[in-house]
Amino acid sequence: MDDMAGDHPGAEVLLQGNEAMARGALEAGVAWASGYPGNPSSEIIETLARAASEKRLYVEWSVNEKVALEAAAAASFAGMRALATMKQNGVNVCLDALTSLALSGIKGGLVLIAADDPSSISSGNEEDSRFAAALAHLPLLEPATPQEAKDMVRFAFDLSERIGNICLVRSVSRLSHTRANVILGELPGGRGRPRFDTSRPFITLPAVPHHQVMYDKLDQAEAEFEESPFNHYEGPPKPDLMIAACGPSYLYAREAVEMLGLEDRTGILKLGTTYPLPQKFVAEHLAKAASVLVAEEIDPVLERSLKVLAAETGDRIGAKRFYGKRSGHVSPTGESGPGLVARALARIVGREFEPGDPDYRRRAAQVVDELVPPREFGFCPGCPHRASYWAIKQVLASDDRQGFVVGDVGCYTMGIWPTGFNQVKMAHAMGSGVGMSSGFGKLDAMGFAQPVISVVGDSTFFHAAIPALINATYNQAGFLLVVLDNAATAMTGFQPHPGTGVSVTGERLSRISIERICDAMGLEVTVCDPYDIESTTAVLRDRLRRLDTVRVIIMRRPCALVQGRADGFDYRMHVDENLCRGEECGCDRYCNRVFRCPGLVWDASSNRARIDEVICVGCGVCETVCPAGAIVKETI
Repeated sequence: MDDMAGDHPGAEVLLQGNEAMARGALEAGVAWASGYPGNPSSEIIETLARAASEKRLYVEWSVNEKVALEAAAAASFAGMRALATMKQNGVNVCLDALTSLALSGIKGGLVLIAADDPSSISSGNEEDSRFAAALAHLPLLEPATPQEAKDMVRFAFDLSERIGNICLVRSVSRLSHTRANVILGELPGGRGRPRFDTSRPFITLPAVPHHQVMYDKLDQAEAEFEESPFNHYEGPPKPDLMIAACGPSYLYAREAVEMLGLEDRTGILKLGTTYPLPQKFVAEHLAKAASVLVAEEIDPVLERSLKVLAAETGDRIGAKRFYGKRSGHVSPTGESGPGLVARALARIVGREFEPGDPDYRRRAAQVVDELVPPREFGFCPGCPHRASYWAIKQVLASDDRQGFVVGDVGCYTMGIWPTGFNQVKMAHAMGSGVGMSSGFGKLDAMGFAQPVISVVGDSTFFHAAIPALINATYNQAGFLLVVLDNAATAMTGFQPHPGTGVSVTGERLSRISIERICDAMGLEVTVCDPYDIESTTAVLRDRLRRLDTVRVIIMRRPCALVQGRADGFDYRMHVDENLCRGEECGCDRYCNRVFRCPGLVWDASSNRARIDEVICVGCGVCETVCPAGAIVKETI
């Protein structure tokens, strides 16, 4: 929807789940929105940024999730409604601030949207962020559809102000990125001016009384949840089996029941307010069936809550048998879906079930094997990270000290696979690579002599690497820090960061220089272009000789997609068939077998390497790969 800021109450429009949540915030009168980019949450901030000017809304990509939440809290303390968004990993980053803010409470409605990523579609883990609600004693809502996503975010702002605390809304990948028709609500008129009341401090001490207030606020939220329209029961009055479901798993449960034709035997308890549980409402419906299947993603969070409630109310609702992740009927990992819920349901009721015709699935798999070429994770054509890892590979291969690369989180994490020549030997959380390198860099006194190269992207440098770099510099750890600066938060959609000099709304800002930050720490810094393999390799080799302290190389070249849109590339590449020796080269097709750029392919019909002109961007890096000099670059 382009006209996100348009006031069209009652209009039915097609919205992505993230767009729907952004619209819900607008309908709630949000004044501030901040976050850090990360799939599957990124489009929420991007959608609000498009409406920022018209709605007098402040929107920013913050340097990390902790700062995003703290900045949003400041707006709330000044009486304005504020939103913070992030993916599940970001909840870890902001957790210290979250648990403290939950103690102090807030003023203007403050909503935190956490978008989880079951099956790790674009993440390093599939962590369940719902734990944060229980840990911080905050109410949690889980929408099932884009319509509910909009309505729940709108409701969460109201609830937040009524109880004086943060409200959490949890999405998952399939909800964030699905599209469905959504009926719009009315947009509010003007809003008041921000003002902080100095007579009302927001503090966390003394902690024990504030802790009790948190419980009181949860009780208030639970009372509201008892009457919430986001919870309902559907099915026969006395079902043989009850399915308790939350989030998109509710839709999977409905479809599973229909697939098996069990509508007259199975009830579905749909829960949108999962913490705190509306205990009276849930107990009333649990009493209808002796067996309960729990459908949720990712961890058995709802399952555990229902079991506790059943134990506490067993004398009234009777004994229950629960099926779910703990019983092995539902997988404890990965995404759910109608077929998986139907399989669990069929197993419980003693039915045979196969999702789809087995013969069709067998024939389809055979066709895929025959016609679809295998694909692997790979850098884009012209990606500067491929060139950077190529140079690192050459230098480490010629060094006899068994040096290695400590990775971090970003596009360059793919350096763990052949696309990055298997150079990265460890990858964890954002900024962890520099922190771990700081540790490796102090092991020399114990006899550790392997050179360490720590790679980190430009966005991650600002997000989490600076404290680790300060620690390493102060404690005189020795390693080589390579900042892979591709001028964007490329992994999650090319969002700007402090090093790009532009805001999420397109405003031009003063760029924060990575080299000046390093220079302020007294570090030696060299900037090079990874496309210039010869120069980059020489700089790497020189800096790797002596690592008595942190040395920094910034490999700066815009992401190939960013550069292609803005300036284009300088070269047109081709393979000289007279120089290409094909299978007789002796290199075993080194150019496309090892270098692995998608634009450099093997043509079996001519027994020669070939440039795919549709894919090749013209970066020129592959010219250095061929031992026969058959890859040629021409200046455009």
